[in-house]
Amino acid sequence: MFNFILAFIQGTLDIEATTNLAESILFIINFKNYEEISADNSLRLAKAASKIAKKHKIKIIVCPPQHLISEVVKIPITVFSQHVDTSKVGSTTGFIVPELLKKSRVSGSLINHSEHRIASKDIEQIVSRLKSLKMISVICVKNVSEAKKYAKLNPDYIAIEPPELIGSGKAVSREKPEIITNSVKAVKDAKNSTRLLCGAGIVTGDDVAKALELGAHGILVASGIVKAKNWEKTIDDFAWAFTKSRKI
Repeated sequence: MFNFILAFIQGTLDIEATTNLAESILFIINFKNYEEISADNSLRLAKAASKIAKKHKIKIIVCPPQHLISEVVKIPITVFSQHVDTSKVGSTTGFIVPELLKKSRVSGSLINHSEHRIASKDIEQIVSRLKSLKMISVICVKNVSEAKKYAKLNPDYIAIEPPELIGSGKAVSREKPEIITNSVKAVKDAKNSTRLLCGAGIVTGDDVAKALELGAHGILVASGIVKAKNWEKTIDDFAWAFTKSRKI
């Protein structure tokens, strides 16, 4: 009976946490497989993000490589997977299984990142699977057309990232602001709860502020932070943009 009550309480907390995430303005840091986050460095970056999230009272999510998830989840910060497969629990060597991520305290996943594109049918299946597990889904898209297409699946978030700007240091909010505004409209036209995130080339707090001003509900960033010389200072700079947007 005691175990049942504990399971019920944990399930309730998971649902509440997922609901809060789905309604939050998100700041997602994708560690990718950069050399800078190898070994214990992933923990250092996660700790820096956790410290700044607490300071500014904002939601920062980290996406470490798969083999480092079990260590990073020990830090008091929300963890997403960089990728997830449609494979089931069991004899599925090498695949990333949603149910096992859930049991490892992972709260959601990126889907269809430009560096790991998958078939439309798989995207649809994964979004449905994550919903059933009360996990957050973030579908990455390369253009407005894809934003419109995948918003109809009602994922929690669509992240618009023009491939040519990823890792370029040229923020989409500055180089192609119309992509954000048109994507915001495409997502709203789906008339569901999906929200838009902005990614690609974000390297300063001003880039973040501009993305939020254009209607994005948060950011997805990688090299702009991971390759920065001072992680804590850079994350803090980005976080200030979120704090200021709340006051407008």
